[in-house]
Amino acid sequence: MNKNLTFSLRAAICGIAGAAVFGTAHADQIVKIGEAAPITGPASYLGKDTENGARLAVEEINHEGLVIDGRKTTLVLDAQDDAGDPRQATQVAQKLVDDKVAAVVGHMQSGTTIPASKIYSDAGIVQVSPSATNPAYTLQGFKTTYRVVATDAQQGPALADYASKTLKVKAVAIVDDATAYGQGLADQFEQRAKADGIQVLSHDHTNDQATDFRAILTRIKGERPDAIMYGGLDATGGPFAKQARQLNIRAKIVAGDGLCADDLAKLAGDAADNVICSIAGAPLEKMPKGAGYTARYMKRFGTHPVLNSPFAYDAVYVLVDAMKRAQSIEPARILAAMPATDYQGVLGQIQFDAKGDLRHGVVSIYKYVDGKQTLLDDVTQ
Repeated sequence: MNKNLTFSLRAAICGIAGAAVFGTAHADQIVKIGEAAPITGPASYLGKDTENGARLAVEEINHEGLVIDGRKTTLVLDAQDDAGDPRQATQVAQKLVDDKVAAVVGHMQSGTTIPASKIYSDAGIVQVSPSATNPAYTLQGFKTTYRVVATDAQQGPALADYASKTLKVKAVAIVDDATAYGQGLADQFEQRAKADGIQVLSHDHTNDQATDFRAILTRIKGERPDAIMYGGLDATGGPFAKQARQLNIRAKIVAGDGLCADDLAKLAGDAADNVICSIAGAPLEKMPKGAGYTARYMKRFGTHPVLNSPFAYDAVYVLVDAMKRAQSIEPARILAAMPATDYQGVLGQIQFDAKGDLRHGVVSIYKYVDGKQTLLDDVTQ
């Protein structure tokens, strides 16, 4: 026999034996989790908070050790900046698909989450939004769309009910920023407000880049509403509230979670104390595991959680829970495992209905006292 051939056969036999002994047939595996939020633009501080929540979960899971189908599995967070722009969001979505992520946490805003969702659906990749609240996201018939936050169909009515029953509002003017989030929330609020017997005096549309609201506010002042509902983010809602105060408008400003952030006082000044706002989710201090989460977040990032991070954190754990139950990192098998989710996270019990929405969404109502956010009420929808 040829000596070279003999050496080759021996090497092949040793290789097969080595694989059996050392288990290289079950080598370690790396799985990418996509994450998308605005890291640039007016909502960048919220986007970074969202990314931090997902990153903290990934780091914890890797530290604890993850085994899927007998293989040590390491998570990698593939974090992308969608800048809060729908067009860039679709580009980011395609990049994550091309990066072969197993699943996606994102996007943060409804206006980016909805257009990106078709790309993930076409690729068969699960998308869990931590914060997109527009009902349209999960009403498209896609099997891939999930969220771990209450929807505007829950948040808008809760805010309207509070305005009617607690604030005793009889007449309201509505203004939204014409985005999927802002207009969607305002429409849901308007529908319930009318059902509650509140007179809707007007409904105006501005845009998410506006800075001067004095023309709209001057006309609204003449209508003399008890409250003004604003649908949009704090980047525009803060100046809106501030200009209303400058025009001596005494009506309360009621708004959703886009406005309900710690930075509102910086943008609205003392006018923040005239704002009543809702958040789609329980307050962090009332979440079952909120205190522990806050401590870990602050130790890792040196700052307090802002808004969306616990939702993004739980979204990662929900996806990993699906991988464990599926014993697979393949997108199709993760997707198949998602409907049976029953996970106890920071947020509490997470279960999904047939559309991918939470079975039990919580909405919290806040006011501001000396610029500090203060809880008024929380309601399970």
